[in-house]
Amino acid sequence: MTSPTPPRGRQMPSHPIAPPLPHSSPAPDDDLPGLLDPVFPGGTPIPFETDDRSPFPDRYSISREREKLADLIEADDPDPHDPRWARYELYLQRCDKLKQMEAEYRVTAGADATVEPAVATQLRDLGSLVDDGVDTMTLHTKEGFRMFMGRRRDPAGHYNAIPGGKRVASSLKALWALTRNNNPYADWALLRADHRIPELRRALDRQATLLSAELKKRADKGLGFGILKSREPKVLELGFRSPYGYVIAELIVEFDYYVRVVKTLGRKSLFSDKEAHDAIRQFTRPIRAAFEEFIRFENWLTKPDLLPLSRADFLPGADANAGKRVAAVTGIFGAVPAGIYAGHQISRHSQRRISISDTEKAMLERVAADIAAIDSERGAAGDETTDDGLVD
Repeated sequence: MTSPTPPRGRQMPSHPIAPPLPHSSPAPDDDLPGLLDPVFPGGTPIPFETDDRSPFPDRYSISREREKLADLIEADDPDPHDPRWARYELYLQRCDKLKQMEAEYRVTAGADATVEPAVATQLRDLGSLVDDGVDTMTLHTKEGFRMFMGRRRDPAGHYNAIPGGKRVASSLKALWALTRNNNPYADWALLRADHRIPELRRALDRQATLLSAELKKRADKGLGFGILKSREPKVLELGFRSPYGYVIAELIVEFDYYVRVVKTLGRKSLFSDKEAHDAIRQFTRPIRAAFEEFIRFENWLTKPDLLPLSRADFLPGADANAGKRVAAVTGIFGAVPAGIYAGHQISRHSQRRISISDTEKAMLERVAADIAAIDSERGAAGDETTDDGLVD
């Protein structure tokens, strides 16, 4: 709640507004000390508006009283003979008291009243959390290492570029940072990552489990095969700066293990060379396709012209530059799903401000409805509240 500004040229009255309120129990002595009870000098209660969210024990509402007393508050020289004068003086008192409460709250960092101020202020000096040790990832196969490292196009042009996990982790980190700007397309990209990457990881795990069952069958008959591992596995330090880096690391490790299982079956002649090659290729292609999609989102959304993009650009009354950004981004990616724009679908990790006013929420809903209507006219599938439609 923001502090109201007392009217111009009018100070808080010097005389108190006493004695206790007949129609309500007085607050404890230590509850908001210095707060006077809202009664006329004769003891009759002063009427006032209330609100359940009020910081005062009697639920006094400054915002609603401001509406009722607007003419007195805005007057350069309010009339002391106005029948609402005592109510106006009460308003001024509560404005001052709210400022005092807010200042005290800031100084004590909102600590419980039983906490000493000297202790509460130490919260500001508390250091941020750091890793206790080094995060690592161990890889055994060249395929797994290449999936992490990626490959640039060679100078002679014989080999195409291959997106790697390190690169896509950087892209997802950039998209994660863009959510701070309330960018709906960054939210969309991360939601797709939330859906697609775990789906690939689960598919790798299922397939590795099925293939490992072939090894177990041999073991049950007395033929024990161990899963291949590198003589010199490579331990990579991670140190990602966003949660999505670790999502990618999990996928790479899952892929590396799957390749080890496949190559074990090839080494033990349970797979032919072609079967082993095809089994690995079965996953390299969709993983790289997913990587390319997220890199594409990052490449476009971080261009200088699109970098300021936010949900506000879609609202009525947005300026010409906002209109150009909306036209450009919808031309590149299509219309953002209405449910994502309105905030019904939220990525697992986001820096977006979730707490918004009812007015802002209603505006987002109206624009989301317009987006859905336009999308429907174009023949697109209707928006759902599930993950359907997040992945091609």
